Amino acid sequence: MLKPKPEHFDVIIIGSGAAGMTLALHLPDDYRIAMLCKEAPLEGSSYYAQGGVAAVLDEYDSIAAHIDDTLVAGDGLCNPDTVAFVVEQSPGIIDWLVTLGVNFDTRVSNSGRSEFHLTQEGGHSHRRVIHAADATGKEIATTLQEQVTERDNVDIFEGFSAVDLITRDKLGHPGTDTVGAYVLNTKTQEVELFRASVVIIATGGASKVYLYTSNPDTASGDGIAMAWRAGCRIGNMEFNQFHPTCLYHPEARSFLISEALRGEGAKLILPDGSEFMHKFDSRKELAPRDIVARAIDHEMKRLGCDCIYLDIRHKGELFIKEHFPTIYTRCLDLGIDITQEPIPIVPAAHYSCGGIMTSISGQTDIPNLYAIGESSFTGLHGANRMASNSLLECMVFAMAAAERINQEQLRLQDDLLIPTWDESQVTNSDEDVIISHNWDELRRFMWDYVGIVRTDKRLQRARRRVRLLHQEVAEYYSNYKVSNDLLELRNLITIADLIIQSAIRRKESRGLHYTLDYPETLTEPVDTVLVPPSFG
Repeated sequence: MLKPKPEHFDVIIIGSGAAGMTLALHLPDDYRIAMLCKEAPLEGSSYYAQGGVAAVLDEYDSIAAHIDDTLVAGDGLCNPDTVAFVVEQSPGIIDWLVTLGVNFDTRVSNSGRSEFHLTQEGGHSHRRVIHAADATGKEIATTLQEQVTERDNVDIFEGFSAVDLITRDKLGHPGTDTVGAYVLNTKTQEVELFRASVVIIATGGASKVYLYTSNPDTASGDGIAMAWRAGCRIGNMEFNQFHPTCLYHPEARSFLISEALRGEGAKLILPDGSEFMHKFDSRKELAPRDIVARAIDHEMKRLGCDCIYLDIRHKGELFIKEHFPTIYTRCLDLGIDITQEPIPIVPAAHYSCGGIMTSISGQTDIPNLYAIGESSFTGLHGANRMASNSLLECMVFAMAAAERINQEQLRLQDDLLIPTWDESQVTNSDEDVIISHNWDELRRFMWDYVGIVRTDKRLQRARRRVRLLHQEVAEYYSNYKVSNDLLELRNLITIADLIIQSAIRRKESRGLHYTLDYPETLTEPVDTVLVPPSFG
């Protein structure tokens, strides 16, 4: 039997990935916490992260080296203080995860001691990626979920999609504080009111705005779009990371082929079996993701082929099955034996380096509103995220936000009159085909015009189309009852607009933003900050 929803929560966490769950575990036991999950609690990018967590754990590695590698990958736009803040906490994060019961892979050293098995990924100068085979995200997420479900003070609401944040000024009261959110219960199709003293956005990224993505269906940028509408500044949305290697197969959907394969010696090859990465970067397959993705994109367009291949056959069957069991099994299910044949791959949208501007504690421009994880813009990634820094980021900033919230005295808003959702002027739609059509159109022109390689002409075409879609969906939203598909489309149109605006403003090529019209990199790196009309 379902418990009745309380009238008021101390904290609402929108999202149930590594960031959201870590935060919940670091708040006091007497806080009443609501965790909103759009789908099943584990159905997010954290769960599907294959590679691992970057952390300085080897005696031959150093904090300084990890910082330097991150700064280099970020191509001049990282905030050095933020990078140092995150990297310095990496060993402690791993200790905490091990204490919770996360089972990372180990090996026997030459001296006979058991130690963590560390792998190397693109952009890293050392082996510092700790992992659980090729399903690290699954191991971490399931362990965190076990801990969260044991907390009596955390109510998990599965199948609840946030519609919009509620702030005092939007209600006609002084101040801009967040006081809750309107949330669609997808089981009843009713919009419910969730009141709270503090709201946390931990909704992940926005890669679903592209036609091809490695992310699950939940990555629709909901939190970023809601924060923008509420009055938060957004930063560096033009930097969209395209993972170089996603499985190319009609039945594969969004299946990532981990960068760890290249870290362990896998080679990128053309259909004729020849290697090509040496023509683009001296680091070859271990170059940062933006370089590898552009190289693959270039070769596919040059040859007119649908995919290229990743070859790890030379490592042997035993090694492959031991280190990459998930990838081996999934490919085999699709008729591809990666011990005997190369893996067909294509680049796909993978990670959003920009997002909601926050402080080092996750605070946004709006009081009592925090953003953590991929939805936030902290200055860690700069113009390109280095591999396996993302799970680390989720947990570091979740802990920082929790510490800040714990220091603040929660202010109840029970005396504030918040109206319930008004559906008296809308009807059920019989034109759902409009949503699906606009959805397809959006993702396709974002892929074609705002993808791995950009031009001013393509960006202007995309801007014209997104403005038309915005008008259509705004009208639709005003006249019909909301649905999850409509909410996601509305949010993705906002995300697309933010990406396009940011890309148009950047008159250079830097990191993940590559434009044929401005191929050079400017000497003075500057963040792209978009300010909403309601800011301040």
